[in-house]
Amino acid sequence: MKRGFDFIVAFFVLLTLLPVIIVVALLISFKLGSPILFTQARPGVNGKIFKMMKFRTMLDTKDENGNLLPDDERMTKFGTFLRSTSLDELPGLLNVIKGDMSLVGPRPLLVKYLPYYSKRESRRHDVRPGITGWAQIQGRNNVGWNERLEYDVWYVENQSFLLDLKILCLTVLKVLKKEGVVVDPRSTMRDLDDERNSD
Repeated sequence: MKRGFDFIVAFFVLLTLLPVIIVVALLISFKLGSPILFTQARPGVNGKIFKMMKFRTMLDTKDENGNLLPDDERMTKFGTFLRSTSLDELPGLLNVIKGDMSLVGPRPLLVKYLPYYSKRESRRHDVRPGITGWAQIQGRNNVGWNERLEYDVWYVENQSFLLDLKILCLTVLKVLKKEGVVVDPRSTMRDLDDERNSD
C-alpha cells in the first residue's frame, strides 16, 4: 500500500508541478550553469546505494589548485531560495517513482556515515529513505545527530499510513512557514563522523 501510494502521489505531483520544475531548471541553467541536477550516492533500504537527485544550489567555483571552494563561498542567494522553499527537493520525486525512496522515511544521509551508526541507529535502513520524515518535522536541520537518529528509529518502529499522512501534512506547513530550516552552510551542524570521532 505504501509503495503504491508513493508512486501515485509522486507521479501526479510531478505532473502538477511540471511548469514549476521547468522554470526552476531553466533558472538554474542561467544562474548556476550545468549540470542542473546534483546527484550523490546515498544508502537506501537495507543499505543499498543509490543516486539521490536534487536541484543544484551551489556554484562550482574552484581555487587555483582546482579544489572546490568552501560551501559558504559557493552558495548564492538563488541557491538559498531553492533550499529555503525546498524546491531543490523536487527531483527526489523521480527517486520515489523509481523505488529508491519513499515520500516519508528517514532522510538518506552520506555513505561515509555508515560506520558510525549504532546497531539501533542502523535500523533507519530497514525502510526506504524519504523526501521528508519524522525527524524533519521535529526541527528539520536544527535537530542534533543523536536526537535526529532516534527520531528515525522511532519512525521505523511506529510507521503507519496515518503517520505518513500526518508527516506529509506537517511537512507542507513547515515548508510554507519556513520553520526549522538552515540554509547557510556555515551554520549547519558538524558532520556525524567528526562528532562521533571526537567523543
